[in-house]
Amino acid sequence: MNQLSRKTPRSDPLLFKVKSLLFFLLLSGTVFAAPPNVVLILSDDQSWNDYSFLGHSSIETPHLDKLAAESLTYTRGYVTSPLCRPSLASIFNGQHTPHHGITGNDLSTAGRQLNGQHSRVSPAMAPQHEKIYAAYEKQPGLARLLSDAGYLSLQTGKWWEGKPQRHGFTHAMTHADPARGGRHGDVGLKISRDGIAPIQKFLDEAKTAEKPFFLWHAPFLPHTPHNPPEALYQKYLKREPNKFIARYYAMVEWFDQTCGELLDELDQRGLRENTIILYVTDNGWIQSPDNGRFSPRSKQSPYDTGIRTPIMVRFPGKIDPLMDHSTLVSSIDLAPTILKVCGVKVPPSMTGLDLRDTAALKKRNTIYGYDGHHDMISASDRTGNLESRYIVQGNSKLILYADDSPTELYHILKDPFEKKNLAEKQPKKVTELTQALNLWWAPVKK
Repeated sequence: MNQLSRKTPRSDPLLFKVKSLLFFLLLSGTVFAAPPNVVLILSDDQSWNDYSFLGHSSIETPHLDKLAAESLTYTRGYVTSPLCRPSLASIFNGQHTPHHGITGNDLSTAGRQLNGQHSRVSPAMAPQHEKIYAAYEKQPGLARLLSDAGYLSLQTGKWWEGKPQRHGFTHAMTHADPARGGRHGDVGLKISRDGIAPIQKFLDEAKTAEKPFFLWHAPFLPHTPHNPPEALYQKYLKREPNKFIARYYAMVEWFDQTCGELLDELDQRGLRENTIILYVTDNGWIQSPDNGRFSPRSKQSPYDTGIRTPIMVRFPGKIDPLMDHSTLVSSIDLAPTILKVCGVKVPPSMTGLDLRDTAALKKRNTIYGYDGHHDMISASDRTGNLESRYIVQGNSKLILYADDSPTELYHILKDPFEKKNLAEKQPKKVTELTQALNLWWAPVKK
């Protein structure tokens, strides 16, 4: 049978209509957007005002300044707890601390030691740690929801909840083996301190697989050990003669440099336009001038220098840059924002708002938080682990302590470093905010 004598296949009317529609869309210039990539950058132990774009007199953060200028940047952002593990848990699954149940960093044993071993390493404590991991694993989280939607996902840096893959990550730096030092990130903590080669490899794999990606980037910076590059240390030693403070300042700029390295890598790969970048810190820090640790009223405290953070969202051409100094936002808003941008259904457990919806955020005008003990006395006793609760509503901030410490009320805009307690002078405001705080979450007496 010659070519001309072959039968012509009967055309499919539906297929013809689809092809015609595609041809029309092509001619009209309509473009089908690929799912956006997601990069979540998490600073570790940094005060909300330790950025040059927020007016710090010594610290230079040019790369984060540029990111902030290109982003929808909220300078009145807050985390749900002033301690890294519960704060990160909230960022990952969009729930407040007493709701997801991770209220501290470690389980309490005598001096966090059991038979000479850290509780994470002790076989006797393993069932208790597993109980926390398993309960958290059952809750919807970013990596699994995005992976189910076809994303590749990489965990780098700080991670507390056991093996990252059990929570939905397709790739991970952290091994989480207690026998090999697994506690809060292990090998993952090398990211950025030792370059970004694991991220570059992951980006290569995502490109080969032609899949969108989610990057959890939580470098151990500017967290201790404060061992910055010598040139940076000498730079800040000239500005600040106290060696402990100079080292911390140098660590902040080192972190900024590593953020620049990551953002440049994305740009060089042509990923800028279709990648949403989000930024937050896990908790605050004030450097002690006497040693390498933090000063009071910062990390592990409900003061703004322990819980406030800039929150940035950059998506070129999709989200207009804006520096917002008035709207209150919470770290629980990050997860639902990411999911909505990616077209993934937000589970009911995530009660935060879309950071793009400035009208809804202004209408809410309230954030809440839970400050727990560093070491949990129990994996299930939220009340027993509680130290304080806090609420910021408009310009007012209330701190209620679990013990007999006096209630504290501040006008947080006029008094951002909380020097003047107004509780005795404004009892009606204390009552009003206490009622709101109790409606959010109240300790249950046993």
